Amino acid sequence: MDVEKALLTRRSVRRFTSERVSGEDLEALLEAGRWAPSGLNNQPWRVVVIEGRGKAEELSACTRYGSIVRSAPLLLAVFLDREASYDRDKDLMAVGAFIQNILLAAHARGLGAVWLGEILKEKRKVGELLDVPGECELAAVLAIGYPAEEPGSASRKPLHDIVLKRF
Repeated sequence: MDVEKALLTRRSVRRFTSERVSGEDLEALLEAGRWAPSGLNNQPWRVVVIEGRGKAEELSACTRYGSIVRSAPLLLAVFLDREASYDRDKDLMAVGAFIQNILLAAHARGLGAVWLGEILKEKRKVGELLDVPGECELAAVLAIGYPAEEPGSASRKPLHDIVLKRF
């Protein structure tokens, strides 16, 4: 799948089959994320891979979207490493690029995924649950798996609503 097609056809997937994500696919997703841009090439992202149902069940209690967390065969908890950070704003954007790369790679491989942000309300609890170092701050949890249904269509604002000016 070419990049433009992936950009235009990727949708959030919130229901998954029980089929496990292969090790090869997981490695490809992490590799795609690893190549995201970051200021000074500091690569401030860190990831906890969650494939076990026990840990997913515990994590599901940290969000009102627990059913999504419980149903996904693969969860990636993505963190900003504050020790690797040189500028919080720039580094959070880099972590966002890391996440977007993973979402696009998942789509290109026939996987579905959704970026869960509401769980940030419990970022300290998630960090403790996953036993990450104190300098790691939760940025998102990605739920990934094979789609249990076709995602719906999406709309976007017209360009004239988002382009402020052209010089």
